[in-house]
Amino acid sequence: MTENLKRLTLLHSNDIHGDFLAGGANSDAGGISALSGYVVDARAMNKDLLYLVAGDMLQGSLIDTEYKGLSTIEIMNAVNPDVACLGNHEIDYGLPHLLLLERCAKFPIVCANLFIKNPYTRLFTSHKILKVNGLRIMVIGLITMDVLSSLRLDNLLGALVDVADAAKNVGRICNAYRDMDIDLTILLTHIGFEEDKKLAALLDPDWGVDLIIGGHSHTVMDKPEEVNGVLIAQAGHGTAHIGRFDLLLDTDNNSIKSYHWQFVDIAEAGTPPDRQLEEIIAGFEKIVQKEYNHVLCKFPRALTHPARNRETEIGNLFCDALKDHLGVDLMLLGSGSIRQEKAGPTVTRKNLLELMPFDDKVLALRISGAQLRQMIAHMLRDEALDGQHGEFYQFSRGLSVTYNKTTKSFDKFEFIGQPIQDTDVLRVGMQEYHCINFSDFFGFPRESLVDGKGTVVTTSLRDVLEEYLASTNRPDAVVEGRWVVV
Repeated sequence: MTENLKRLTLLHSNDIHGDFLAGGANSDAGGISALSGYVVDARAMNKDLLYLVAGDMLQGSLIDTEYKGLSTIEIMNAVNPDVACLGNHEIDYGLPHLLLLERCAKFPIVCANLFIKNPYTRLFTSHKILKVNGLRIMVIGLITMDVLSSLRLDNLLGALVDVADAAKNVGRICNAYRDMDIDLTILLTHIGFEEDKKLAALLDPDWGVDLIIGGHSHTVMDKPEEVNGVLIAQAGHGTAHIGRFDLLLDTDNNSIKSYHWQFVDIAEAGTPPDRQLEEIIAGFEKIVQKEYNHVLCKFPRALTHPARNRETEIGNLFCDALKDHLGVDLMLLGSGSIRQEKAGPTVTRKNLLELMPFDDKVLALRISGAQLRQMIAHMLRDEALDGQHGEFYQFSRGLSVTYNKTTKSFDKFEFIGQPIQDTDVLRVGMQEYHCINFSDFFGFPRESLVDGKGTVVTTSLRDVLEEYLASTNRPDAVVEGRWVVV
């Protein structure tokens, strides 16, 4: 019997994070105009083609921050993906604004597991069925539990973020369309590669899920991983690369007969950039440059923030500035708030906003020595140090910690050269976002602190940093062993 086989080319990106410009923060290639040029060229050569984006289109550039994502949606409209799913950073400007952005998008945004609790109502379309070359292709969107951190203030909202619940939700959707002869089923996720593997293992093969196209963990792969008969792929982050599946589908059995996958280097591909998109971006960039390109200060050299889970020069500089200006004993600054790996020597207001795109209030909490020890021990647990899970913090001067990974205890835990006693009480500055999510990030409830309510010491962390940089001659910082792991 002759098989009914059809070809499909599937391109996918994830975690673009406002990487719009050539040589931008996440790109050493041609930025999003080069990526769009590759997609345009691929579409011209392959009529049977889909382009999917697995979340986090927003955040990471001043163009995005200045226009609160509206510029990003306009740029993505020009790139014209067939489907995108929500990422956690799509929530950064608040849920009402996200709903506005979704209305402005000229491409479908799918999410099956973000909902209003009572009455149970999904906030977004759970899936999209696309028709390409006579094929029916279903794309279902799923988002990470990190979205709850951004929505913590609104207890009317919920998310099926446990992978078991998400898997059951996928099953319900697949079963509802069993009679439609779906040729290919794709989960477009923003939950991270490890969670993708757990999700795949929970899927019933009879549901017919063929692919998971993922994001969130910025995973670079040599080849897709197969779990429970489901192929899983991710394409790093930014716009310098794109994932590409060339699929041969068996339409009789609604399955993948064969495939070839590539992690495509856009620069090496040599396709011409999308000049029309460059013009759109240039318009936004001109406005941003005019408003934000004045010089704040000059560092003695470029300062770095190479990783979230270690002490860094930029982290030390910013923590010390905030501690001194806000009058707290200790400042704990979320490492993930710093969004660039390097700054300077010349620092403009634009550079500062790219370094710290998430402005926030700072609260001063009263924390005992015993509680601070518990917080730092939770931060330095193995999975956090390995970059797999958890939040990490930069410390202001004064706190000196040596943590022993073998004994899971502190060889040194001092403040201003003296051992911190359990009964000591420090006034600690923290961003409001991290206060709201305190129990998730530190492993015990904020209410148990000496003073967990705290007081607001600034309504704008970034205003404090801008004033500090503008008024300080050649600010500098070095990595000095504020924390050491042995």
